[in-house]
Amino acid sequence: MKEDLVSNIKGKGNEHLHIYFFLQNRGKMNQLQALLNDSLIRTKHVENAAIIDIKERKLCASTFGFNVPPENALNLIDTFYKNLLQVRRGGLHFKEKYYKCVRADEHSIYLQNPDGGLIVVKTKTFILVATYRVGMYPSVCVEAVEKLADYFREKGQAGFVPGTENVLPSLQEKEKMLAVCFDCPGGPENLYVKEVMKPHPEEGEVLVKVSASALNRADLLQRRGKYPPPKGASDILGLEAAGSVAGLGPGCKGRWKTGDAVMALLSGGGQAEYVTVPEGYLMPIPNDMTFIQAAAIPEAWLTAFQLLHFVGKIQKGERVLIHAGASGVGIAAIQLVKLAKAIPIVTAGTQEKLKAAANAGAAAGFNYKNEDFSEKVLAFTQGSGVDIILDCVGGSHWEKNLNCLSTDGRWIIYGLLSGGEVHGDLLAGLLSKRASIQTSLLRSRDKEYKERLVKAFTEDALPYFSGGTSPHLQPVVDSVYPLHEIAEAHRIMEENKNIGKIVIEMPASA
Repeated sequence: MKEDLVSNIKGKGNEHLHIYFFLQNRGKMNQLQALLNDSLIRTKHVENAAIIDIKERKLCASTFGFNVPPENALNLIDTFYKNLLQVRRGGLHFKEKYYKCVRADEHSIYLQNPDGGLIVVKTKTFILVATYRVGMYPSVCVEAVEKLADYFREKGQAGFVPGTENVLPSLQEKEKMLAVCFDCPGGPENLYVKEVMKPHPEEGEVLVKVSASALNRADLLQRRGKYPPPKGASDILGLEAAGSVAGLGPGCKGRWKTGDAVMALLSGGGQAEYVTVPEGYLMPIPNDMTFIQAAAIPEAWLTAFQLLHFVGKIQKGERVLIHAGASGVGIAAIQLVKLAKAIPIVTAGTQEKLKAAANAGAAAGFNYKNEDFSEKVLAFTQGSGVDIILDCVGGSHWEKNLNCLSTDGRWIIYGLLSGGEVHGDLLAGLLSKRASIQTSLLRSRDKEYKERLVKAFTEDALPYFSGGTSPHLQPVVDSVYPLHEIAEAHRIMEENKNIGKIVIEMPASA
């Protein structure tokens, strides 16, 4: 069988790749070759690709050197028609490599192994298969293959017209962006990056081109299906972002202009290349701060500021017990307590985390895993206890919290990492100390409250992030992950390995 080789398409992606195709039905195959090249290889996130004719049950086009054995081609056809359930459960062997199934339905199958992944999409006429390797964006590979499949579905086998090879929309078209997505609740492995429609700013909103976002516990809960976004909010993960102003909606009051470096408090949508934000949720990034550092501020620092000032009404000289002292909120709370001229005390689960909290300014720290923190707190405070507790743990700490809470103390619950069940006489203990329990969430607060919070933080705390100020506030970044490694970032947070914030960096082309 003859082969026609097309080589070195200069400036159009991977120059070293050649496309070959069989000369049977030459007109159709020329167009298949062109579509394969234009819509897949030029994305630079597809390693190899092939098209299998379902009716002929054989390969009809592929990238140079990507020889799909006949038995593999037949296996892919049979997978959709006979063995889909088996592949879902047991994965697939392709070209002597094993791939674990990530998602599979009657139209598409996504598989992965440590070296990369395999994307298989079925149309009425063809099966498209593409591979990507580690370091490429699997979501872009998926999107490219699906777009080519859509084109086949629209045109049909007999619908190819010479000259229409480039009708597929570009993956870089202006109305699209990359975003973190998941199709069903579950573990980090359910996360992937996908191309979605770019949002447009509405009345009073600003469009931000995101350079970096950061992870929060709320992202993990939302991914598991336990913390849905508020009504009207984006269902894309991400409660904070840093980047530059890319557009203004109608009715903006003129504070911001295109190109301004900003960081934003969000109700969702931060883990994407663009996000729309009410203009009152934006804060300027200090001149000497990077986007990576700035992304670690909005949600964590505004949460801590809200708990201390809006809810806890912190006063000079008060003692504040901060659980999860090396978390993003914990590190922020330590520094904000010191800024208020009060005394921060922390708990954490490792000596390394206690050291990080001490470096942030904690006056004392105790390992809740191997010592009774309530007795240690009482000893440190000479029996007086603490005036405020910032509690993101919940049920497992309730007796010790109550034990070390001072008379008239304020116990503020903003998370339930250990669950919410309490077994014991909590109310009698609170009553005897005239103590109060308050609860707080930030994400579900109304627009007016959030704007008031952002304004207060911008005026009272943000100036202390600039160089040369004393005291000086400093976000702590644990690690930075590129967008396509979002699942690994979630795993690290889920395993409580981070000290400070985990930041997600957008692609350089964003």
